[in-house]
Formats: sequence, C-alpha cells, structure tokens
Amino acid sequence: MAKKLDDILAAMPKQRRSAIENRAMELATLKDLRHASEKTQKELAELLGVGQDTISRLEKRSDMLLSTLRHYVESMGGELELVAQFPNRPPVVIKHLSTLGSVK
Repeated sequence: MAKKLDDILAAMPKQRRSAIENRAMELATLKDLRHASEKTQKELAELLGVGQDTISRLEKRSDMLLSTLRHYVESMGGELELVAQFPNRPPVVIKHLSTLGSVK
C-alpha cells in the first residue's frame, strides 16, 4: 500500500517539514496562485480586460514583464514584491523600478 504524503510529512521533524513547505511555496505557479484565490481564467480575464486565452498563455509563459506579473497578482487582490537574494547578505526588497533613463 502506498504511503500518503501527509503521513510522510507528519513523521518528519518539524524543521525539515517547515523547510519543505517553504520550498513548495517558492515553486507556486501563476495557475496555483489563481486557484488559491478561487478565480477561474475567465474571471481573471474579465478583471484584466483580456480574453481567457490570454490568461491561459500567460500562465504557461516562463518569461514576462514585471508589470504584467504585477497586474496579474493585483487582480487577485495580492501585491507583487521583488526580492533580490545575495549570498551572505540579507534579502533586499526592491521597492521601485525606474522607468527613466538606463543603467550604465
């Protein structure tokens, strides 16, 4: 008989279980976020003023503009936060992206 994931996780030390749960949250997809907000692709499309097919394509993309991702997240009531991770330093939250000029 196969073991259930819940039983396997319950048998793990709390710290290990927490690490697995945190990593799982990092791997959430846009589709997972939409499901968690209990919205269909059609509902989200209406909120964003696009077609359902656009939401389907967006959820399959591996690369997109931050503004597109921000609109997607905000349409579900969330807030997008960009965090830069560096070795041996605490994470840095990037609050504003400049649209004026370019970085040299």
